[in-house]
Amino acid sequence: MSTVLIVVALIVVIAVAVAAVLYGTGKGGGRAGLKRRFGPEYERAVNRHHGDAKAAENELTERVRRHGDLSPRPLPAEARDQYVAHWAGLQERFVDSPRQAVVEADKLIARLASDRGFPDAGEHSQHIDALSVHHAHQVEGYRRVHHAASEAGHDASTEELREAMVQARQLFERLVLDSKEDSPRHRPGIPGRSAALRPKGSGV
Repeated sequence: MSTVLIVVALIVVIAVAVAAVLYGTGKGGGRAGLKRRFGPEYERAVNRHHGDAKAAENELTERVRRHGDLSPRPLPAEARDQYVAHWAGLQERFVDSPRQAVVEADKLIARLASDRGFPDAGEHSQHIDALSVHHAHQVEGYRRVHHAASEAGHDASTEELREAMVQARQLFERLVLDSKEDSPRHRPGIPGRSAALRPKGSGV
């Protein structure tokens, strides 16, 4: 075999290896890739499978296979402003009606996620799975507020409701402001994120 053919063969082998690594990283990339991508969701999955890391990784890999190619839709500026105003109103309402505010927050996030192109909340497991693929570090707060809003969470204390609301706000902010279009905080006359989403006196 000539030197040229050997060099070409080596280049092909290296290119294939690099492509495999990049593909693996994009699709989860084994244990290390899944841990990087899912963070706290990885540990949650392992705990749910009673410490069986392989079973947890299979589940997370399946989530990526199903939802990894989902491309969230940007929100129109008007819709985004309405969502921000609605959330600010819920935080103010929390002072007098914490449970009702949490119930409405759960519905608002579900509707927002649907508007961004995530699976409808009617299929809650798929809804959460898809969100976990794209917002692994924020989705737990949404789980908490959904649980608190359900019958199973009817005994939650005001402090537990407040904590759920605060944590759920992280996902809300990512969904409502994580867009290529100009966000409210970048447009004249629209309050910034802190002012719009965290009114004084609400506690949330």
